[in-house]
Amino acid sequence: MRRMPAEFEKHAGTILVWPVREGSWPHKGIDAQKTFTELANIISKSETLFMCCNPSDLDHVKNIFKDNPNIRVIAITTNDAWARDIGPTFVKENNIIKGVDWKFNAWGGDFDGLYKDYEDDDRFASSFCNSQGYSTIDAHPFILEGGSIHVDGEGTLITTETCLLSKGRNSNLSRKEIESQLKNYLGVSKIIWLPGGIVGDETNEHVDNICCFSKPGEVIMSWTDDENDPQHEICVKNLEVLNSTPDAKGRKINVIKLPLPANPVVIEEEDLKGFVFEKGEDEREVGEKLAASYANFYIANDAVLLPQFEDPNDKVAVDIISSLFPDRQVYPIKARSIIVGGGNIHCITQQIPYGGNTK
Repeated sequence: MRRMPAEFEKHAGTILVWPVREGSWPHKGIDAQKTFTELANIISKSETLFMCCNPSDLDHVKNIFKDNPNIRVIAITTNDAWARDIGPTFVKENNIIKGVDWKFNAWGGDFDGLYKDYEDDDRFASSFCNSQGYSTIDAHPFILEGGSIHVDGEGTLITTETCLLSKGRNSNLSRKEIESQLKNYLGVSKIIWLPGGIVGDETNEHVDNICCFSKPGEVIMSWTDDENDPQHEICVKNLEVLNSTPDAKGRKINVIKLPLPANPVVIEEEDLKGFVFEKGEDEREVGEKLAASYANFYIANDAVLLPQFEDPNDKVAVDIISSLFPDRQVYPIKARSIIVGGGNIHCITQQIPYGGNTK
């Protein structure tokens, strides 16, 4: 019996990847590395933190975390640092934790992928599992990123049509065939398809930017009341789907609205000066609106790490999330250094459920 545990269930650990790629992290990733360090130290208070890095950075990263015994620094070559999308998706099978190794093609491959060289990222999931003694379930050639799915741990999976039905992923498969793959690899029984995610999200609108489960039968969803915002129509359509679709257990889903930032978060001139783009890479522009969302938070064993944008809705988001997770401490994290890379806190973290890992 295979099951994908929910993020809010007990973890054995969390994976992060040290950010150095200059096409994602401006000014050699200095600001991003400070934020990754802050996150690692918070998460490691209640679970093991696996900080993966390129071999050339191993000594430097080990030195940063030398005084934290709950952080393990591991040398694994990657192209970038989006652990959610390149890392294994962990499932529990006969009480053994195993890692599903999807094919990764940089969010669209030749059709609309964001960078050309992603072979090391595609190998990361199996490399990590092998390094830590986890069995690997090889899902290649099925293309999927961890940020494109959320589960409740009881058989329900939520995703977006814009992402999993995009031409740059599994265009040879029908919706039904994609559902069959998800059910097979993750042990889920019900797929809820939302029409879309955050407008402008370059991952083809990953679900982890628009909503997530806070517990079985309850979903937190990004929301705006501004009818002039193109995001409003998508929010309304998503809400209609969630209100009219029962979960795998037949329950009506309770939807909690989480406001989006009141003001746009954009690429600034100083950001652009710090990027170094590779040939064929999707480049950024001054004024480009980034897909900022409070829903892209991460649930650790004793904490919730919540992105903040120096926005009027920052505190509103903290209050809502604090009320929904009374047994965890909410840490407001200044997230600009992450969002300039195109994702946020949930995108750079990947949970390892608690359980055995004997092959």
